[in-house]
Amino acid sequence: MPEGNAAPAADVREMFDRISPVYDLMNQLISGFQEPRWRRRAVREARLSRGKAAVDVACGTGKVTRALAKRVGPSGYVIGVDFSPGMIARAQATRAGGLNVSFVVGDALALPLDDATVDAATIAFGMRNLVDYGRGFREMTRVVRPGGRVVCLEIARPSSRLGRAIQQWFDRIVPIIGRLVGQGDAYAYLIRSTRGYPDPERIAAIMRESGLEDVRWVPLSGGIVTLHAGTRPRTGPASAADGETTAS
Repeated sequence: MPEGNAAPAADVREMFDRISPVYDLMNQLISGFQEPRWRRRAVREARLSRGKAAVDVACGTGKVTRALAKRVGPSGYVIGVDFSPGMIARAQATRAGGLNVSFVVGDALALPLDDATVDAATIAFGMRNLVDYGRGFREMTRVVRPGGRVVCLEIARPSSRLGRAIQQWFDRIVPIIGRLVGQGDAYAYLIRSTRGYPDPERIAAIMRESGLEDVRWVPLSGGIVTLHAGTRPRTGPASAADGETTAS
């Protein structure tokens, strides 16, 4: 049995369609306005330069996608993929002047890209929604060129005292804010999905099992969010290298 989200994918898709108008505002509020900093860190970890290509999986309204596009410039390209038509419509409505970026409705478990066609694959706050985490990472690894990067930014269950205190606040306040915007069920699901998500060590192991090497992870903001990154091997099988960096 694969490790993944037990919620039916169709129900999760409908939920994201429904919350798409308030998604960005809610991200700011429930993150304590830390989400832009986390997003910038994920974009840096992709290690992209001018003229490169990337895919942003579960792209939502496209904030990470557009930030990646700024990194690669007009001579590069970035594609944002999300299974929610509502999210893709919001992403397409936000112009990215002078940037080679596109958004498509697609499945994270069957990305609409050929093998080894991009230099980096990112996913921000989307992995925990997939029914099969391993397959999600394998798809990202498949579409990345040898030497390319796979980056995952996700909510975590912290182990530090500070992190647990922040998490308790998060668990209490998120459903309340969700009810205030008329989306109580959706944001109750958010709490459930974080509780069922594997710990950072297990996610790192799944990434290695998916063919990535030099897998590293770093806790952010007391460990309530974790940033994982790995590299597709240039030649031969992936190594077993793995570790944790210093917290920030």
